[in-house]
Parts: sequence; C-alpha cells; structure tokens
Amino acid sequence: MTLALDVSGSHSAARTQTGVQEELISFAIGDEQYGVDIMAVREIKGWSEISHLPKQPEFVRGVLNLRGVMVPIIDLRCRFGGGLTEATPLHVVIIVQIEDQQVGLLADRVLDIVAFETSQMQPVPQVSRNSRTEFLSGLLTIEGGMIAMININHLLQAEQDEPLPDAGS
Repeated sequence: MTLALDVSGSHSAARTQTGVQEELISFAIGDEQYGVDIMAVREIKGWSEISHLPKQPEFVRGVLNLRGVMVPIIDLRCRFGGGLTEATPLHVVIIVQIEDQQVGLLADRVLDIVAFETSQMQPVPQVSRNSRTEFLSGLLTIEGGMIAMININHLLQAEQDEPLPDAGS
C-alpha cells in the first residue's frame, strides 16, 4: 500500500489574518497522536519486510529498498521508550526528508492531515531535569485530543549525540 501525497506548493505555509497556516500529517503510536510537518513527508507506505543492519541502535529497525534508495527505518515506539513495535501489514512507514537523507518512521496508522496556525502550537513542558523532550517541537490541541509534533531532526541522533551512520554508504 502506498499513499500518494501532494506536497506541492498547495500545502506550503500560508498567511492568514491571525498568523502563519501550516499543515501536518498526524499518526498514531498506540493511543498517542503525533505529527510531522507535511512538507517533510515524501510518501506513506504500508509495512513491508526490511533488511536488518548489525550494530545499530535498537530503534533502527533496518533499511528498506525504496526504488533503489536505502531508507533507514526508525521504530518511533522504541525511540520514545515504549519497546519494539511488533510490525504487521497494518502498520505504516512514513517516509520523511531529514536534511539530505530519506528516513522511514514506523507508526501504527496515519490519522489525518491537520491545518493549524503556528500560534496554536504550545511548547513542550519540561517535567523534570531527566525528561527527554528533544524529540518534540511542540504540542497542538485539537478537537478530541492533543498532537505531539515530532522534531525529526533529532530522531537520528544516537544516545551519545553522535549522528547515525548513513545507510547509503
């Protein structure tokens, strides 16, 4: 299953009377809702078998061959401390562009495309000195819940703040 998305200029940030309008793709990991900037999303695919790589952090499930490009797959549940996802054909991989690399984000399901004004995004509260909030860039309250916006630029950093090896090399 592949879901084609129009990420052309029609989905870019637009000015409204009260602020800048943006869009995100919302998805679920368990009962929690997360989102990524729609401009970073390149494609959404159904789960398929991947090739595992040795000596990678636990949250790196392996790589997916996407039309000749090796795309590392990040298990978001594991990355956020919830254990490994038991991936099934019902799971989805959201392909995002992080700087010059494509990365797949393993999620339970895609929920919606959400338009919001940047002024609606709230900061992530620092609960304790040891809480890890660098993966989140903000919280968006919507009807029926809250979406935690993922800071995709921090997902690939290892625990020691060393970047992961490029799967393409």
